[in-house]
Amino acid sequence: MRTRPPFRADHVGSLLRPERLLRARDDHAAGRLPAGRLREIEDEAIREAVRRQEEIGLRSATDGEFRRASWHMDFIYRLGGVAPNPDERIAVKFVNARGGLEFTSAALRVHDRIRLDETIFADDFAFLRDTVTTATPKLTIPSPSMVHYRGGPASIDPGVYPDVEEFWTDLSAAYAEQVRRIGELGCAYLQFDDTSLAYLNDPAQRAGIAARGDDAEHLHLRYIKQINAALAARPEGMTVTTHMCRGNFRSSWAAAGGYDFVAEALFGELAVDGFFLEYDDERSGGFEPLRFVPPGKTVVLGLVTTKSGALESKDALKRRIEEAAKFVDGDRLCLSPQCGFSSTVEGNVLGEEEQFAKLALIAETAREVWG
Repeated sequence: MRTRPPFRADHVGSLLRPERLLRARDDHAAGRLPAGRLREIEDEAIREAVRRQEEIGLRSATDGEFRRASWHMDFIYRLGGVAPNPDERIAVKFVNARGGLEFTSAALRVHDRIRLDETIFADDFAFLRDTVTTATPKLTIPSPSMVHYRGGPASIDPGVYPDVEEFWTDLSAAYAEQVRRIGELGCAYLQFDDTSLAYLNDPAQRAGIAARGDDAEHLHLRYIKQINAALAARPEGMTVTTHMCRGNFRSSWAAAGGYDFVAEALFGELAVDGFFLEYDDERSGGFEPLRFVPPGKTVVLGLVTTKSGALESKDALKRRIEEAAKFVDGDRLCLSPQCGFSSTVEGNVLGEEEQFAKLALIAETAREVWG
């Protein structure tokens, strides 16, 4: 058994929003429900979600990201100096087994010096901290990379940052302060969610990055450097992991490709304690890149898909764990879903009970493999 996170059975973060919570959000948006009452309904839903996680036997618990509409933008837009750009739209094409769909949202703009005006998600984490009974409370936030990857150079006002190095310095400093403050609230398990480092394995994504004026062949090195700067002074005793996936919206994805392109630098240089890696199907490639994971780092194998309700075979999961153990010591492996169940408020195409059945399968499999 592991006494510190990530745990043998773990999960990425987001959970399907209960129907009552979805109705409450709609009512609040329409002006039919006051903010205080919405908060109470969120509290009730989070208490139940934590209870279910602990009941299953998970040793970490999140709030399911129930207070967010998006896994990343709810955080990013609360950074000082960052705002939506209503004059521009970003369209992301997603693919699924049935075909595809497109998600469109406002572009991001950096209109002032980036700073931390508030401890983001402070009240949310404090509520989770006070709600868990047996589990370690886990906070998930988007990686600093996501501020840049979403809009690239065009999103940064050159009048604010004539020297882009100042942008990177301010961004990492704001994150470092967030990490410090959240640590003061008692957070001992923090996760940086980062799709960019997985997207960059896809040649099509790198072509798009190059077309907008970025150095696609080396951008992952810049991202690793800035994440490390954000974590350089993290509180003693805080475990930090990163989760990487290739898109997760209504059971659809946006990128494909193994971890080969970023693996050596990512695993060898990124100053986190563990890596949550998407490995639920062939889109993620093989386990060979895990040979670059150095001693002391943990790999959480995302072998259970959140994109459908079909329950995986326990024996098949065990075989996959054995395959991964050829490249990284099995004692440094853990098991999780490949992504969250609801990266956005819409959620993936499966039911709540199917979701918890998958988490229970992960807990049961982990107990049988590692004890």
